[in-house]
Amino acid sequence: MSIIVKAGKKVKKVMKAAGIGEKEHRVSYVRRYERIKTDNRICAMTFDDGPMNLPAAPDGFGGKAMTEVLLDACLKYGAHVTFDIIGDTSENYPDKAGSAGSPSWGGVKFDHYPDINRDNCGGAVHAPFLIQRMLDEGHELSNHGYRHIIFGKKPFVYGAREHFNTIDEVTEDLAKLHSYIKDNFGYEMTLSRPPHYVDKIGRGLTSYDAYALMNYGYMAASYDGGGWLPSSLNDSEAAQKSEVDAMIQLIKKKLDADPDFFCGQIIFQKDGYNMAKRTPVAYALEAQLDLLYKNGYKVVSVSELLEESPFADVGRDCEIFDTLAELEKNHAIAFDDNTLRLDKIMTNYELSMFVCPKNIIVNERIKKIKCGGKYISEYDAALKFAKAKGIIPPGAQGKEPATVLPGSFRSESGFSRFDALKKLSEQEAKVSQPLSHSV
Repeated sequence: MSIIVKAGKKVKKVMKAAGIGEKEHRVSYVRRYERIKTDNRICAMTFDDGPMNLPAAPDGFGGKAMTEVLLDACLKYGAHVTFDIIGDTSENYPDKAGSAGSPSWGGVKFDHYPDINRDNCGGAVHAPFLIQRMLDEGHELSNHGYRHIIFGKKPFVYGAREHFNTIDEVTEDLAKLHSYIKDNFGYEMTLSRPPHYVDKIGRGLTSYDAYALMNYGYMAASYDGGGWLPSSLNDSEAAQKSEVDAMIQLIKKKLDADPDFFCGQIIFQKDGYNMAKRTPVAYALEAQLDLLYKNGYKVVSVSELLEESPFADVGRDCEIFDTLAELEKNHAIAFDDNTLRLDKIMTNYELSMFVCPKNIIVNERIKKIKCGGKYISEYDAALKFAKAKGIIPPGAQGKEPATVLPGSFRSESGFSRFDALKKLSEQEAKVSQPLSHSV
């Protein structure tokens, strides 16, 4: 089964490079963070599915909890990382384990962390001391779901997997973990990664809608640190060595070819077992960090990385970077893939997203859909609002260039997004509150 997963990943990578099956990217309040634009040697590292209060496997650390092994390595190198945590999977029964080496190794119907029938040895609820240590040492927490249940159907690989059916079920699960962490540790999470990257929920809604309701950013990754897919070697000792070596050598190979390769990247790792119930990351992490630090990298949490630049295609070298960074705090100005595309002509749809208050786009639109109303996109909801306010002419089409901006800025051929956002910022500086609040 791991061979099928590997093949599927390769096919997906080829399709993405060729633009096959790629969705239309739109300006959104929720952006998918994979990497950011920077020439500085700074990158983020993330760990999914923990905390894990069982030893590494095989255990070479005197019985120390797996998550503590990772924390020790981070502490040694002064790295701050993002732990993408779960709450508690002990409610995910009845269930049985799938085949070793397959994606269902820890459960056919549900995931169980750190292992099936050992749910009480992991998750935030059962390992609060690990959560506290993460916070004490300056690490970030993100929301990977209280029970780690996928948001919707995923026929390939997880055809037998139970899933959520409504956006309410998704947000209730996310909110349960969010509240637990806030109430018990005084910490408020701002990022989330969907279990197994399943985005579709149903009724046209996706993880982006759920994250908009939760005020989360979508934390993805641009580099797979490896280790979670098991080696095909039959000998367990040889397989373990192969998995650890692969995790280290791939980073070394990338850095040898291009020392700037990891600038702005978000690295994915796993805080727990791989499909063969080994933890190669426990043995590889120190070497990975050592390679990065010897090449002059600072390893930070995702939120710290976003302080370097919140955008995938615009860095601090842009002449209006500070203006854009300020605008994005109150307005939807970036596309859902976190690009700004400043040389593109701004459309009426994109202008509508800028001026429409978030609650109109998110809460009211989703409320109507949940109540059985006709599906309406964020773009359509925003355009309807902008026309009602007289910002956009009644007969204008959403995909047409925006030729009139608030503040009486006019252009027959439309404005580049660079010019439009600059002028909108100038106009906003003249009013006492953001344009989306004053229209």
